[in-house]
Amino acid sequence: MNITFEERQLMSLYNTGTRTGLIAALEEMRGYLAADETELRELTDSAIAKLRRMSDAEYDALDLFPDFEKEDMDAE
Repeated sequence: MNITFEERQLMSLYNTGTRTGLIAALEEMRGYLAADETELRELTDSAIAKLRRMSDAEYDALDLFPDFEKEDMDAE
């Protein structure tokens, strides 16, 4: 499954330790988004869709730790 850097970062921030828990956390967060936060809404929807399509074993194989070093390099 092709997960983008942005999706992985979002998943890392809301990771509960289980695939279903992460889906629930992202769905809850999505409910708090303002109408003008379309980019974050689309990113969240994409991440949720990919999580729903993957198995628990595929989820367990993901490395869901925020990559702040990459983010810092992008800011330079």
